[in-house]
Amino acid sequence: MKELLNGLMMSLASILIITVLSLGIGKLHAKDVVMPQNTALSGQQKELIDLFFAAAKTGQVDVVDEFLNHGFPVDIRNDANYTALMMASYYGQQPVVSSLLKHGANRCLRDNRGHTALMGAIVKAEWTIAKQLRKEDCDKNADQSHELTVEEFARVFGQEEKLRELSK
Repeated sequence: MKELLNGLMMSLASILIITVLSLGIGKLHAKDVVMPQNTALSGQQKELIDLFFAAAKTGQVDVVDEFLNHGFPVDIRNDANYTALMMASYYGQQPVVSSLLKHGANRCLRDNRGHTALMGAIVKAEWTIAKQLRKEDCDKNADQSHELTVEEFARVFGQEEKLRELSK
């Protein structure tokens, strides 16, 4: 019975997402959407973004995939200037991280404080995710933009040794 209810809930969630996406995605269909803080979004667009981020944060990979398969921008930012990859990394949602990367998420984007998704994984000691994100060097411009490199960030949190182990 429990399996039947879970299946029914997933079906209803998929129908809801497809309906909402088909009604409201028109103005959000772009590869690298970066929302300025004062951009006025419609209630429907804000709701879509909130649903997408809630799914990423809670590990609902099927919902995240549904959004992305219907053209939702993978690197869209929320009101706090985080991407879904940053949220999924911080909250330890490895299957969501994998899905976002498969859909082309930019692992080098930084939030308002200059932190990347990898830095979020380091803070939360999500080493499987950190290893996955470490496959690309995102520190090329850190010195020029006065942001911390991942090594500097790891040092601040006492995680230098663990970070070095990821490179082996």
